[in-house]
Amino acid sequence: MKTVKDTLRSTVHLTFDGRVIKEFRGPQALERFLNEVKVLRYLESKSCFFVPRLLEVDESHLKIVTTSCGSRVEHLDEKRQKELFEDLEKYGVHHDDPDKRNITYRQQDGRFCLIDFEFASILEEPI
Repeated sequence: MKTVKDTLRSTVHLTFDGRVIKEFRGPQALERFLNEVKVLRYLESKSCFFVPRLLEVDESHLKIVTTSCGSRVEHLDEKRQKELFEDLEKYGVHHDDPDKRNITYRQQDGRFCLIDFEFASILEEPI
């Protein structure tokens, strides 16, 4: 297992079989965990194909396991970055952290993907 992120807010590991394990910690860890789970489930219900799929949710350890969306993008122009986050809004989600560090490239299908939804918001939540 390879550690790909280790910050005050989370640790992210990539397993050898291609799963991503994210453990939340730090300020408001439970709220961020619950939000990411809610947003990823919402996007799956909308058949959004350029975000990770939830495989496991462990609330007792504030841990999720998702599919991998490829490797982080090193170079991408601002116009294309903006387009990717605008594409997400067509599925009803505002990312709220539209930075290049949250864009990956999935080599299997040549698709740019978006990750890290702990601060994202669903635009039209049912009442």
